[in-house]
Amino acid sequence: MKKKLLVMVSLIMAMLGGLVGRLIYIEQVKGDEYEKQVLSQQGYESQSIPYQRGEILDSKGTILANSVDVYNVILDCKLINEEFYDRETEKDVKKYVEPTIAALTQCFPDVTEEEVMAALTEKADSRYFVLRKKLYYDEIKEFVELEAKVNKKGKKVNPNVQGVWFEKEYQREYPYGTLACKVLGFTTSGNEGIGGLEDYYNDILNGVNGRQYGFLNSDNNFEKTIKEPINGNAVVTTLDLNIQKIVQEKIAAFQEKYRNGVTEGAGSKQVGVVVMNPQNGEIMAMSDGLVYDLNQPRDLSLYYSEEEIKSFSEEEKLNKLNEIWQNYCITYTYEPGSTAKPFTVATALETGKTREWYDCDGIEKIGGHDIRCVQRSGHGPQTMEQTLMNSCNDAMMQMVVDIGKEDFYKYQNIFNFGLRTNIDLPGEARTDTLIYTVGNTDATSLATNSFGQNFNVTLVQLASAFSSLINGGYYYQPHLVKKIVDENGNTVQSVEPVVLKQTISRQTSDTVRQYLYSVVSEGTGKSAKVDGYSMGGKTGTAQKGNRDDKKYVVSFIGFAPVENPEVLVYVVIDEANVPIEQQSSSLATELAKEIFTEILPYLNVFQDEETESGEEPEGTENLPEGDNPAGTENSPEGAENPSGEGEPEGTENPPEGTEIPPEGGEPEGDEESPEEGGQEGTGSSPEDEEGQENPGGDEYPAEGVPEAMPEGAENPVPEEQ
Repeated sequence: MKKKLLVMVSLIMAMLGGLVGRLIYIEQVKGDEYEKQVLSQQGYESQSIPYQRGEILDSKGTILANSVDVYNVILDCKLINEEFYDRETEKDVKKYVEPTIAALTQCFPDVTEEEVMAALTEKADSRYFVLRKKLYYDEIKEFVELEAKVNKKGKKVNPNVQGVWFEKEYQREYPYGTLACKVLGFTTSGNEGIGGLEDYYNDILNGVNGRQYGFLNSDNNFEKTIKEPINGNAVVTTLDLNIQKIVQEKIAAFQEKYRNGVTEGAGSKQVGVVVMNPQNGEIMAMSDGLVYDLNQPRDLSLYYSEEEIKSFSEEEKLNKLNEIWQNYCITYTYEPGSTAKPFTVATALETGKTREWYDCDGIEKIGGHDIRCVQRSGHGPQTMEQTLMNSCNDAMMQMVVDIGKEDFYKYQNIFNFGLRTNIDLPGEARTDTLIYTVGNTDATSLATNSFGQNFNVTLVQLASAFSSLINGGYYYQPHLVKKIVDENGNTVQSVEPVVLKQTISRQTSDTVRQYLYSVVSEGTGKSAKVDGYSMGGKTGTAQKGNRDDKKYVVSFIGFAPVENPEVLVYVVIDEANVPIEQQSSSLATELAKEIFTEILPYLNVFQDEETESGEEPEGTENLPEGDNPAGTENSPEGAENPSGEGEPEGTENPPEGTEIPPEGGEPEGDEESPEEGGQEGTGSSPEDEEGQENPGGDEYPAEGVPEAMPEGAENPVPEEQ
């Protein structure tokens, strides 16, 4: 018996020894392999950590758009519903349900007991039920503190409040609501920019999500690994918040002043304004007459009643929104009218095809059309300077004949008409089919093009080209971003001004600037003059659409000071809501003057002329006699005469570090297929009586301008965003 027992014990010991040996072998030799197999079968928890989208700042660092922390209230219904055995009642109970519901209803007034019970019943096994979305920390703070509260012994006061956690994400906010809405754009779900800088710089503003991984290790312990998110970069714009505010306030006041003038509605169909630095292409402000709250971009209540909104179909609603979201300054096209005349004059000066004077008798018979001047009785003899001062159509038509179609359209290309500016905003309209060329023009088209009819531009296109007329001849690419910085404010990339070409010589620029000074001091732009400042500019009136419809676009583009322009303001008013006899450039000069009056002192532009009261401008008391603040008699040092062969001179001294592309070259990237954008830009003039003068020196639409857009040109439709 003892022998059998001994044998059995020996066998058991041998088996145990073998088992121990096998386990040691597995641990030492195959341990890593088996551990991986076990861990691969464990449950893993993975949670995304959102990145923070970069800010958009104005030129002085004021936040225009940022992403703020918000929290979703998440219920772990399965945990809250967990049952525990109660020894007293000898039953399974859900001890977390009542305390958790009580805490939720106490801390979130809009949460009801019925709502939470419905979630716990209908989604009993859910680990992720969203009870509330996008609450600020102040709204969840009370619950967080209640859940974390401990007594003197360090134990939780509310241990049975379980199964509630807060999912952090970011919400895009715009502190100034409607301010710069057409430039900024907005975002939709998934941090996708819609329109404006939010769209154009979407990839730069966006970052990369992080992730938190949780799993049970081989010892059944929970381990956590975190990959931190990479936040997006911020963009510092060229916008000035205060100038932008001034522009939008003045536009709104204009729309209100002329509201219900002829028809029920705002003071015009649209108003577009751009304020820019003509010396580097920086846009300081840009807006139009249809603004919207960036925090509620789909709200139509600013323009339509509740009944109207309810009556719209989804397609109609989207069309209305797209109309509001469009940026008039880049997406719409129109005929510029007389603001194009300085380009004709500059072309004549550059090619050397000028006269001492032009005889305006009030009418030119061209191509079977009687095309009249704005002053039907005629201006009489006009010098080059007077052709701009008085906005003489007749002189322009004579001038363009002397220039010839080859040189005229060559310089149209040099001034970038028909080409995109490639401003850093989405949706810039194409105009290549809306201008004439040497190959498809005729006598009538050439004549009307000379004073800005029968070809289309965008507002930013003309403002950029005009800047080159007054800054020495340098065409800067218009832009809205000056640098990109990381979340700590470190500069990632500086965006330097880009000179695309030299359009005219410095001497021609100086001459044109003097002519434009005369326009504001003595000519049709007098009503835009701000007392004490030397200013230049040009008025514009354009007929629009079918000539019989009697619709107009009036405009003014001006700059100050004349000697070294620091700021340019371009105002375009589309179909002002006033009687026909009031459709004049004074509408635009009035608005421009209001803007200039406020921004010139703000920009520290010093007065350089005597005021009407006879006071000397500040800082000029000790100037030597004969100094000319307007600075037009004496050409800048190094200025040379035009070649007379159509080639801009002065390119030997471009801004330091600037490479001048070939004359007439397109901005880089213009080859991409353009979006449809714009509106028709032709129209009719008021019926002036024979011999009527220009009242008050303002410019009125001329009569008899034929509608003759380039063959095949279509009325562009604004691009949907």
